[in-house]
Amino acid sequence: MLNNWKFLLLLCLTLGLAPFTPEPHVWGKLKWLLGGASGMKLMDVFDLFLHSLPFLLLFRWLSLKLLSRIKQ
Repeated sequence: MLNNWKFLLLLCLTLGLAPFTPEPHVWGKLKWLLGGASGMKLMDVFDLFLHSLPFLLLFRWLSLKLLSRIKQ
């Protein structure tokens, strides 16, 4: 299931971007982290990991596909 690009894309669009308003949660956490992360707690780091995991899995899948094509 983790090698199914449709499932990974669905995860990115739902868990990865939820909640959608006022901005995607992962985007807000990344801006907070890049802004110095003042006041960021362990729960916020875990939350960032949870929301970015679908994107990391999609990147992993794309990397494996590209590497398999290069080896051929």
